[in-house]
Amino acid sequence: MLTKRLSNERGHVNHGWLNTYHTFSFADYYDPAHTHFRTLRVINEDTIAGGGGFGMHPHRDMEIITYILAGALEHEDSMSNKGIIRAGDVQRMTAGTGVVHSEYNPSKEEPVHLLQIWLYPQHHGLTPSYEQRTFHDQEKRNTFCRIASHDGQNDSVQINQDATVFASIVSDGVQLKHHFIEGRAGFLQVARGTIHVGEITLHHGDSLAIEDEHEILITASETGEAEFLLFDLA
Repeated sequence: MLTKRLSNERGHVNHGWLNTYHTFSFADYYDPAHTHFRTLRVINEDTIAGGGGFGMHPHRDMEIITYILAGALEHEDSMSNKGIIRAGDVQRMTAGTGVVHSEYNPSKEEPVHLLQIWLYPQHHGLTPSYEQRTFHDQEKRNTFCRIASHDGQNDSVQINQDATVFASIVSDGVQLKHHFIEGRAGFLQVARGTIHVGEITLHHGDSLAIEDEHEILITASETGEAEFLLFDLA
């Protein structure tokens, strides 16, 4: 079963410094039909204006992934990590027993565009930890690039959940096929451009929940480049 959700059906708030779209219920946006999908709890598409950002704030018992689409983000946390992540970088935090962090746009002029992703962990009370990797466009082009996984395979960031996250940049009608082991499900989020999953067309911001499917065939548009994330979930 393939269930499409349009971009304009997401929650949306524009704070000026932050323009954000919520695929699932988040903060003041609540939709009982879209609170999570299996272990996937949050996908927020954030655009943070120059000089804007999130001050120090706490999290616990959550796997948090930041996927930078454009621009740069300055990170600091209570684990003594501090640095800047840029387009192509993937950041992973295990909040575990508790972590405090801030995320700011270090540019005064250029916005930063990102996907913020939360997954429920397999266990509560984990030791907080941090990890960062760079995945160049050529690693994602016309293939499934593993960016996060339970076992850290292919140098992906390692998450404490039975889930795998793939990133892809596709174009020119290229077709990609993904197989699901029986009992597993998928979730696809389009970050930019247009793709087709079977007879379903998905544009920037659209998502697709995938259940009880043995495989899906993703076809790139002939008219431009697209980027998407695919989650393979227990």
